[in-house]
Amino acid sequence: MELNQESQKKIASEWFGFLQSKICEEFQNIEREFSKKKGFKTNYFLKKKWTKKNINDGGGVYFLLKNGHVFEKVGVNQSTVQGLFPKNFKSTIPGTKKNNSYWASGISVVAHMRNPKIPAVHFNTRFVMTSKSWFGGGLDVTPSMNDLNEKKILETKLKRLCKNNKKNYKYYKDWCDRYFYLQHKKEIRGIGGIFCDYLYEDWQKNFKFIRELGICFIDISKTMIKRKIFSDWSRKHKENQLIKRGKYVEFNLLYDRGTKFGLNTGGNLDAIFMSLPPKAKWK
Repeated sequence: MELNQESQKKIASEWFGFLQSKICEEFQNIEREFSKKKGFKTNYFLKKKWTKKNINDGGGVYFLLKNGHVFEKVGVNQSTVQGLFPKNFKSTIPGTKKNNSYWASGISVVAHMRNPKIPAVHFNTRFVMTSKSWFGGGLDVTPSMNDLNEKKILETKLKRLCKNNKKNYKYYKDWCDRYFYLQHKKEIRGIGGIFCDYLYEDWQKNFKFIRELGICFIDISKTMIKRKIFSDWSRKHKENQLIKRGKYVEFNLLYDRGTKFGLNTGGNLDAIFMSLPPKAKWK
């Protein structure tokens, strides 16, 4: 049975809210268990709610954990908003030729690790409605040092996800490599992942894929973290991580669609910029 638009909105936004809770629970458990084994005091997620200027246009909630012993900074943002696109921005969004109104719900996660041997992980998924409606999103991994086994783990898990959902892994991987590309430096941000947008047809199948992408992100993150959580690291390793983070900042401020969407739709600045690392360097 085909769902009407209001049902689609409700189901999608409820899923993003559930996934936010699940990710925070899993990450908090990792932080707590590591701190306990090391005899450290555990740092916890702090929760903050926000609304747009017009409360009827929605808002969101984000969880932020800073200065942890595993997570130097991790933010998990979920929002459901509506409104009118600015005229100078609506031309970049499908389905706004005759009407600039929109509704959107989604989740975004960025985790910057204390240990520089553990890669940063990023994930987002969303459901957007204008006169058209679609799902989009993806995940990618950004290490500060080369590890072929890490790349193999990532590819194996994402290939399985795509195969189970009859999606073309190579197509989405190539899209990810094109999207997370620093044009001014002529280099890819990390070791890749998958990225998709404008998944219009067959709402039920695309929603299943988006749900499983979220579960896959949790699995990949936990695997990447636990492989190296007790690894020793040096000042040189940290220096490499900070320089890599500088490139991460450049991408988010210059090219990231989520940043542009938030800034052009009256989003919460703290939630928009939660993805930025706590420390970075440039050279």
